[in-house]
Amino acid sequence: MQRVIELKADPTNLLKKPLRYASAPFTAITALPMLQRWGAPILYGETTIDQLPQVVSWPDDGGAFVTLPQVFTLPPGSKQIMQSNIGMYRIQLSGNDYVMNREIGLHYQLHRGIGIHHTQYNESGEDFRCAIFVGGPPSHAFAAIMPLPEGLSELTFAGLLGGRRFRYLWRDGFALSADADFVITGVIRKNDKKPEGPFGDHLGYYSLRHDFPVMDVHKVYHRKDAIWHFTVVGRPPQEDSSFGYLIHQLVKKLTTQEFPGVKEIHAVDAAGVHPLLLAIGSERYMPFRDNKPEEILTQANRILGSGQTSLAKFLFIAASNDNPQLTLRDMPAFFAHMLERVDWTRDLHFYTKTTIDTLDYSGSGWNAGSKVVIAACGPKLRELATALPSRFDLPAGFDKPRFALPGIMAIQASAYGENDIQTLADHLKGFDLANIPMIVVVDDSEFTAATLNNFMWVTFTRANPSHDMYGVDSFVEHKHWGCRGPVIIDARVKPHHAPPLIPDAKVSQRVDRFFAKGGDLYGVI
Repeated sequence: MQRVIELKADPTNLLKKPLRYASAPFTAITALPMLQRWGAPILYGETTIDQLPQVVSWPDDGGAFVTLPQVFTLPPGSKQIMQSNIGMYRIQLSGNDYVMNREIGLHYQLHRGIGIHHTQYNESGEDFRCAIFVGGPPSHAFAAIMPLPEGLSELTFAGLLGGRRFRYLWRDGFALSADADFVITGVIRKNDKKPEGPFGDHLGYYSLRHDFPVMDVHKVYHRKDAIWHFTVVGRPPQEDSSFGYLIHQLVKKLTTQEFPGVKEIHAVDAAGVHPLLLAIGSERYMPFRDNKPEEILTQANRILGSGQTSLAKFLFIAASNDNPQLTLRDMPAFFAHMLERVDWTRDLHFYTKTTIDTLDYSGSGWNAGSKVVIAACGPKLRELATALPSRFDLPAGFDKPRFALPGIMAIQASAYGENDIQTLADHLKGFDLANIPMIVVVDDSEFTAATLNNFMWVTFTRANPSHDMYGVDSFVEHKHWGCRGPVIIDARVKPHHAPPLIPDAKVSQRVDRFFAKGGDLYGVI
């Protein structure tokens, strides 16, 4: 699999190292999905929805959910397996208004491939058939979450990654995965929705109850000794963090091909993946003028206009020209590089009234919010402070300043709505804060500053750039907003935010017993 990706990134590798890549073309051919014409493990037996494991992860979840599904659909009029879409969209099995064994809920977002199919079916007279696979070879689940280029089949990717062809068969007009542990088939109602959720999600908050498509259940198949695959979702990092790591490892060689001039991209798992994206680009324009961001802004637009990376809310991008050894593997060093060079009068670029991740409730409405690109290029402008300036004080309602990282100060404030960030910004004009370029206003500054993960999670999941970014000595010049002092991010919990996930103490204690001495998992994990 890795060698096929290397060839896609640079086809000349086949000429440079023919022995290393000799088998790659044949691997690609044998990865094509295979129709199973008779006999398949999935046909061992049938069951009903209420007999499936009813996994509820968080106290306020709306019901039982499938958290590792592979949702298979085809466009209208097609039985061409290579035209299929497989995605990991959560499935609600019970609760809310669903009729047990007859209805289940599907949560999929605006930008997903299944949404395109749904639109096509709405314009056709055909039933919107859907099959949900659970289990099977691990490569199948991974293919469902892999951000593949449009037109590249998840089935082919699953075959490449797993080293075996994706086997499928047809029953009652539905495509079944021959090797899945379970398959649920049914028809998605084209113009009908039911409430789905709440659900404790990967941002560390509940995604709230909203209307989503509902599927009428046809059959539930299972193989012999079937295993129910699931994961517990919650504040990152969680088990699904391993998916993100593997994706980065597989596609990093394709970064420069997909995003010309970009050296590295990293969706920060600790911030919930989509809210925060870091990138290292390059300035290749001739001449390299004035040591200011130019081409990296073009690269930022390419990143925000492409697939999964378009969901980024905060995008920090630096030019590799200033430090060829800069890497995103060391995030504190990357932030230091950015903040040593950023010019807040010039380097903030906002996208307002746009779409954001469905699961992100920091915006101005559901799926609605803003984005900001922070681009840094040029010589070092400051030494980052780790101590407060002399005689530093704060206005009423703000206290407990703590450094989360060099140059980044977290300030604790009373609840949102009880004081004005502009009051803080005006007060801070009286201090020399040249070496503290970023201030984050939070509910708990000690928690925020305690770890890098805490800082990432609090700051970038709780802020909507257009609404929650302020600045000391701010200005607007020809519709460009900037500030001459530190930028201030209001990362407090707001009334419209979804509630954070709070573990059930009794459940946590029961789980901990498995890992304690004498427990079934002691010394295993």
